[in-house]
Amino acid sequence: MKYRIERSPDGDWIIADVWKRGPAVLADSLLNKGTAFSPDERQLFELEGMLPYGVTDRRLQQRRAYEYVHERGDEPLAKYVSMMALQDRNETLFYQVLAAHVEELLPIVYTPTVGTAAVTYSHVFKRGRGLWITPGHRGRIFELLGHARNEEVKLIVVTDNERILGLGDQGAGGMVIPIGKLALYTLGAGIHPAYTLPISLDVGTDNEALLNDELYVGWRHPRLRGAEYDEFIAEFVDAIGRRFPDALLQWEDFKKANAFRLLDRYRDTLPSFNDDIQGTAAVVVAGIHAACRITGTKLTDQRVVLVGAGAAGVGIARHLRHELELAGASPEQATTAIALLDTHGLITEARTDIEDFKREFAWPDPVAAERGITAGSDLEHVIDSLHPTVLIGTTGQPGRFSEPIVTAMASHVDRPLVMALSNPTSKCEVVPKDALAWSAGRALVATGSPFEPVRFLEREVPISQCNNVYIFPGVGLGAIVAKATRVTDTMFAAAADALASQITEADLDRGMLYPPLSELRSITHGIAAAVIRAAIDDGVAGADLEGEEIAALDREIWNLDYPTLRPV
Repeated sequence: MKYRIERSPDGDWIIADVWKRGPAVLADSLLNKGTAFSPDERQLFELEGMLPYGVTDRRLQQRRAYEYVHERGDEPLAKYVSMMALQDRNETLFYQVLAAHVEELLPIVYTPTVGTAAVTYSHVFKRGRGLWITPGHRGRIFELLGHARNEEVKLIVVTDNERILGLGDQGAGGMVIPIGKLALYTLGAGIHPAYTLPISLDVGTDNEALLNDELYVGWRHPRLRGAEYDEFIAEFVDAIGRRFPDALLQWEDFKKANAFRLLDRYRDTLPSFNDDIQGTAAVVVAGIHAACRITGTKLTDQRVVLVGAGAAGVGIARHLRHELELAGASPEQATTAIALLDTHGLITEARTDIEDFKREFAWPDPVAAERGITAGSDLEHVIDSLHPTVLIGTTGQPGRFSEPIVTAMASHVDRPLVMALSNPTSKCEVVPKDALAWSAGRALVATGSPFEPVRFLEREVPISQCNNVYIFPGVGLGAIVAKATRVTDTMFAAAADALASQITEADLDRGMLYPPLSELRSITHGIAAAVIRAAIDDGVAGADLEGEEIAALDREIWNLDYPTLRPV
């Protein structure tokens, strides 16, 4: 047993049976309180003389840590490295500082700065966190999972590093994504970090720059593919099911074909979901719901053009179709409400060059012809023919939404919704100030990365960040508390609806599509409750929680206070 966590009758968190003493306590980021250790704790855990005399309260300790981060300079990567050093040294303080400055530091610990951290990972590496599993470990993956820092794991985020944000194959550097996502789970959902496990399936890399870098820390081989890759994943999934039978698994940043294949193959094997496919889709649909409230229209009134048919794009299309059908659209109406374009144009049945996971969104050729478009029609032609109300980009191509495109959108719709979702900032399809200028200030704009408000004429327009952090912590927390045996599409629909319901009329009047990130904890709580109810309705809840959802949620949520350490 590595950590045993209990709750006292009054709700305090306790790490029980702590056997470590002295330097071992200070070296353990989950146990270390730094100068916040009380005199009694210092005596009990043999820390006397190992720390300065003064005991620092929570407020002053946070202030000191925050000031240290800022003393590293204004360069985001330097702040990222400082925050990760704090996480490695004192995890409770890390989360306290992050929660106190969430809107400022979230872009530092995750997008967009995490992209730079992935690219430079081997050059700024300080300390390992989580598990790296390579093809050299085949036959021993179950054994390696036993090296996790805790025996009880409730939540795993895993990547094979091939499609990191919009940056592609980053090899071992992709580990920053599971680490970052789990930090956001703890921040937003209150899942104690002792219950979380980041995993990199380091199956090699085809990034020649990494293979030729003498500082590269990853498995220095070409990327594993084909049957050997599938066998490796199968062993991994089997080992997870045996070692951590109650854990929820989140697939993260797999290349599109593998992303869909693995999700569809294993979603019934163990409770799992893919945030790039399902989380992105839910937060996008929540934004569309909010836009409908602003424009006084219904979801079934929308005509959506999706540019980019990778994991995110097809995932959005899948979830949007599901919600349209829930709203009363027929399958045919739901299909033709969504026009999906890849690099070769509109996807229709006449095309023979489309991958299987895209084919379900191919328009019937007679329907396309009736609307004046054909197989492979480009974006400009599609917009002129369909007069879409919503334009969504997941292309990774900066500037893809040019002035003629945005102008055409605005010429057909009074308040077009433009969602430029590619990360990091350098990959954004259109910068908000251009989208507003080209639409005479009428566009509703959301982006994947954070942008400052835009001054247009006499008003300041806030730019909504379509950030998955609004969705996945609530889905994960709800699934864990419900002990869901499967994560269903209905659970994600409930999450999207719950998110959209939490934005106020005042924020909608300002053009915002999402509530402030400073309210992340309460947002996540509402989403998790909705997800639990959906799990119960779908018959996938393993826990009997009828009428007890809120109490069960509250028991699971860590309040970011230092736990009481109880010696063995």
